[in-house]
Amino acid sequence: MIIERRKIFYIISLILIVPGIISLFINGLNLGIDFRGGSIVNVRMAAEVSAPEVREALATVGLEQAEVQKSADNTYFIRTSELDQEQTKALLNALKNRFGEVELMSAESVGATIGRELSRNALLALGLGLVLMLIYISFRFEWTFGVAAVAALVHNVLVVVGAFSIFQWEINTPFIASILTVVGFTINDTIVVFDRVRENLRGTKRPDYLALLNKSILQVLNRSINTVLTAVITLLALLILGGATIKFFVVAMLIGFVVGAYTSICIASPLWYEIKKAA
Repeated sequence: MIIERRKIFYIISLILIVPGIISLFINGLNLGIDFRGGSIVNVRMAAEVSAPEVREALATVGLEQAEVQKSADNTYFIRTSELDQEQTKALLNALKNRFGEVELMSAESVGATIGRELSRNALLALGLGLVLMLIYISFRFEWTFGVAAVAALVHNVLVVVGAFSIFQWEINTPFIASILTVVGFTINDTIVVFDRVRENLRGTKRPDYLALLNKSILQVLNRSINTVLTAVITLLALLILGGATIKFFVVAMLIGFVVGAYTSICIASPLWYEIKKAA
């Protein structure tokens, strides 16, 4: 059964988490301009072109790492490292040489100070969310459920952030949104399991926690698998058809949702069992 194999699941989790933590200390995170500062240039083209074509044109002036987001009316938002006036002119000239008439709508810079403030606010949002979830779950269930659920959430966040550190995928503002989405998905899946555990505990004077947990997990296993499969199918479609702009946003959610389903069944429940044994 599942709980009896909890030590195997702990080892799997360590294999997933430890390399990411080591990479965080050695390589850190590849922060986008939202966090490290940079420039955002908004241009309008005379003709419709694709975002990859715009990136190809920017590569001729050394801006191949720029992020290009297409909007309505042939308008494009270009995010890149901080540009001075001459570099902005070079960017516009590269686009004009490739695509003809180009109109500069706006050009603004995001300073490193604002980037640091965004980083701090993102961490505060995540930390506050975890604390409030711990309080709410402890109030609605009991403190043992709250501790196990939040520990599972931290497990998921570490896996996703560690993967982005190992592969040096860029982290920007949408990444924070994806992390918060993963947290919401994971806690929802975990609460479904814990709610069934609580129902099975009612009227039981001397519960066998091992058997009760296994029974509860099996009762909701199909639901958890079907939920994550539905989400994964949608995310895979977005990954294939959504374009480069949302690629890493989708990748973060894809990793988080798959690991979240595993965590709810194989980590949160065994952790609750360990806490109940020790309490």
